[in-house]
Amino acid sequence: MLEATLDILERELGKALWETLEMMIISVVISSIVGVILGFTLFTCKSKYFTPRPVLYQVLGGFINIVRSIPFIILIVFTLPLTFFITGTKIGPIAAAVPLSICAIAFLARLVESALLEVDEGVLEASIAQGASTYLIVKDVLLIEAAPGLIRALTVTVISLIGFSAMAGMVGGGGIGNLAIQYGYYRYESGVMLFTIILLVAIVQFSQWLGDFIAKRLSH
Repeated sequence: MLEATLDILERELGKALWETLEMMIISVVISSIVGVILGFTLFTCKSKYFTPRPVLYQVLGGFINIVRSIPFIILIVFTLPLTFFITGTKIGPIAAAVPLSICAIAFLARLVESALLEVDEGVLEASIAQGASTYLIVKDVLLIEAAPGLIRALTVTVISLIGFSAMAGMVGGGGIGNLAIQYGYYRYESGVMLFTIILLVAIVQFSQWLGDFIAKRLSH
């Protein structure tokens, strides 16, 4: 059993790790950019210190709530036409990155909004009283004051994406999840299944530690 497990891991683990890394890099980069921008937009549309836009807030918030309410496995299937339009394929890590990014954008946007809402209102009032422009308030006040919360939000998003990327392997996304399903479930190689579980736990633990470390360094 051990020899069979080691043989499978030697042949397939490198490819699975690379496919997972592809999915994670693409989805984290896209969600970090779009999700943060969307989160800031939600905050500024709602905050009394900026120009409130309740209609835009309701539209964006409603879209985010719809995406977040769809189970990820269903979201993968639902977005297959969009995935094929963007990537030209419906399988593989690049294709899986499309639903992963959509899910992460909606998830991160709400977390970013929550992090910004925790910023002390006194700091915002002082900045406005000194005549700071909206751009300076966002760049020099909100980003700095909310930095630890934003890092924690990104950390939670990355950890969620690790789980979702494993789930994407069940429907042709490849990666560690596909390795666990193909060998650990269909071929009853329990050693492979156990190894993938331990590997995913280690990746999550490291991601959480790194996120907490950076957030602590940014706290003031």
